[in-house]
Amino acid sequence: MSAVPATAGAPLAASPATPLRVAIAGLGFGEKVHLPALRDQPLTEPVALWHPRAERLEAACRAAELPGTCDFEALLADPAIEALVIATPPAVRFDLACRALEAGKHLLLEKPVGLGAGQVEELRRLALARRCCVAVDFEYRAVPVFQQLKALLEQGTLGEPYLVKLDWLMGSRSDASRPWNWYAQADQGGGVIGSLGSHAFDTLHWLIGPTLELTASTRVAIPERPLSDGSGRLAAVDAEDIALAQLSLGAGVNGTVPAQLTLAAVTRRGRGYWIELYGSEATLVLGSDNQGDYVHGFQLWISRGGEPLQSVSPDPALAFARTWVDGRIAPVRRLLGWWAEAVRADRPMVPGLAEAALSQRCCDAAQRSAASGLQERLG
Repeated sequence: MSAVPATAGAPLAASPATPLRVAIAGLGFGEKVHLPALRDQPLTEPVALWHPRAERLEAACRAAELPGTCDFEALLADPAIEALVIATPPAVRFDLACRALEAGKHLLLEKPVGLGAGQVEELRRLALARRCCVAVDFEYRAVPVFQQLKALLEQGTLGEPYLVKLDWLMGSRSDASRPWNWYAQADQGGGVIGSLGSHAFDTLHWLIGPTLELTASTRVAIPERPLSDGSGRLAAVDAEDIALAQLSLGAGVNGTVPAQLTLAAVTRRGRGYWIELYGSEATLVLGSDNQGDYVHGFQLWISRGGEPLQSVSPDPALAFARTWVDGRIAPVRRLLGWWAEAVRADRPMVPGLAEAALSQRCCDAAQRSAASGLQERLG
């Protein structure tokens, strides 16, 4: 394993055209998605890797031909590293992000950003104090067909919004033999609300408006999973794998739009991701039954005046310059470009911590409502 040198002196000077020099902390999604996206994005350059386990780090460094370290403070001490992608499990993300911001590093954070809205707000305060630009990987905002749907809504195609329905029914954890890990533990940030709900809430806020009221229920469909040590012992699961929510979104002439949200990670052969928007002038439907990478396969349909749904041709102006077998890489590459531009222009990033805080407040409210049976007011 090669260590990142703690170079003495001031940070390297950078022009607007200089690629943002980025280290990656976390080697799951970070290695599979962020690393190729950083390499292909001309505005960014991956320069180092971090992971707490030496054997895992060594293998990744060899494959990537990059230096790495298990010492997070050494990573932060290197002035040649301008920014970090933090793609660790949720429980450690807040501490690492705080330390990185204290060191003056710009950040791109995976979601959920923290274990509660209070942590996200603390990161917002710290980022403002340190003048650091923080992006959050709400990558659906960077998917062309989602951007096309957003443009239609901004053009008034839907008319007065009447109802929104978002179903996200995945089967990634439908196999009861899948080992127990952090995803099974509520106190570690596991569960479908954090993994899917954080995206879903952000998408609804971006397309329609902020959540004002919320009522939710949850269920743990698979209450035990085997430990990964091969012992055959089972461990309890307390993080929800199904969640239902009724929302009131702030938008429209009447000031609110009702929305229904269904999330599941255990629906074997589930229908995938579908969002339906009903309004006074049209119906818009966007969806994909792809259970693989959550990005490939989306299509957009429209109905005006009660006519049958018609497919909407993709807008070539929104298309990705390049795609990969793993569909997640292209939108992350696009979002990385927005982040690098925001850093170089010294301006706030969207989506960033403000959007993450709004989404996390909804995730927290959904958990509270499911526990109490009561409606939560957010607006």
